Amino acid sequence: MTDTSTRDLPDWAKWPEEPHPKGEFTIGVEEEVMLISAMSNALANRIDAVMPRLDPEVVDRVTPETHGSAVELRTGVHSSVADAMNEITFLRHSLSNTLKSLQLRAAASGTHPFAVWEEIVVSAGERYQFVHGSMRELARREPTFALHVHVGIGDPESAIKVHNQMRVHLPLLLAISANSPFWQGRDTGLASARTPLFQAFPRVGIPRPFRSYEQYAEEVDLMIRTNAIPESTFLWWDIRPQASLGTIEIRIMDSQTRTEDTAALVALTRCMVRAEIHESKLTIRNIDAQEIISENRFLAARDGIEAELIDAEAETRTPVREIVAGLFPALLPHAQDLGCVAELEHVSELAHQNGAVRQRQISREVPSLAQMVGILADELE
Repeated sequence: MTDTSTRDLPDWAKWPEEPHPKGEFTIGVEEEVMLISAMSNALANRIDAVMPRLDPEVVDRVTPETHGSAVELRTGVHSSVADAMNEITFLRHSLSNTLKSLQLRAAASGTHPFAVWEEIVVSAGERYQFVHGSMRELARREPTFALHVHVGIGDPESAIKVHNQMRVHLPLLLAISANSPFWQGRDTGLASARTPLFQAFPRVGIPRPFRSYEQYAEEVDLMIRTNAIPESTFLWWDIRPQASLGTIEIRIMDSQTRTEDTAALVALTRCMVRAEIHESKLTIRNIDAQEIISENRFLAARDGIEAELIDAEAETRTPVREIVAGLFPALLPHAQDLGCVAELEHVSELAHQNGAVRQRQISREVPSLAQMVGILADELE
């Protein structure tokens, strides 16, 4: 434990004093999924009808989101990727069973392919009404659906180190996870339309590095003290420390249709975090090149697995598939130690056919985007 834990930090920023009983590099997974009509496959703003009907066994793991057509599935703390994915599978099945009685279904994708903002309803909860009051009509843009991965870190200075260094890898995670090519009924030409849509909100994107956890806590607390934001979870950055949980949270990825793809991304993220803690040699190092990192984020959202990302040190652009192949030798020992080699190996398949590629393929094989959404719901179930 570093000295940071003993400093006079605000309560929200204090890291857990005791190590988690399941050890370091524990994982928690949050995936946002969409509610759709079983008849039309259009978004269904029915979260208020869904919540009271949930099985008591999952009620604390299924939560509303800002939009009435979105729900978040949230696992507990796990020491293996397999255990986390077993819970995600269980939560998906439980939610699907609840939805049947309401003539609803669930599907997972970064965006709903043909929703339009006029149909969007903001959830009734106090937090979400605050978001609406703060964001005004920006809160009624089409909902987006993301995958968030928490990795347990033992102390705050290590967490801010990972925060700083993982920033260069976030565009790669976005490129591989891109799963939202359609928006408002048309192909956007982007692999992740979710990324620029969510960019309309403040406090989003890849944050700058911080010299220390103390600096991070002070600058965020200034926003809280001045009532600009009510608390730290209103930072919707692509990566952020989560002091209350003792984790680093990676938030840049699109929600995945298939659980095996989610498992691959969780394994990749967890291994990357562990590699950065252990100072393993990973590619694309220059962590201070904010403009380059931001440009890579755009290239990843636009081109997905076809993207060529800028390597600031080599002064060249490298294809995503080549970056993935280069990472494996450095990440494999970590995957072996963490027991997620099989899940990590699936990343190479995602790097050749991710969700965005599959959605476009399906859309060419069916007569409408509504039928494509039905196929996405089939895969979730």
